[in-house]
Amino acid sequence: MDAGTIIFIVVLVIVMPVGILMSMAGLAGVIGSLIGRNSDLDNVTDDGDPNEYLQLSDANPYDGPESD
Repeated sequence: MDAGTIIFIVVLVIVMPVGILMSMAGLAGVIGSLIGRNSDLDNVTDDGDPNEYLQLSDANPYDGPESD
């Protein structure tokens, strides 16, 4: 095998998949920031207090249940 073939295989096997995955990660971040919190703001009561769904999405699951 010559050097051109090895470079071509490396580009196809390593560089291309990593580049595609990295570009999709950036796109997912942009879409997430555009959609993110606006959909949660629909879950606000008429008084402006967050409803159960918004409180659940903001809760830390490692804190345990909230005491009343």
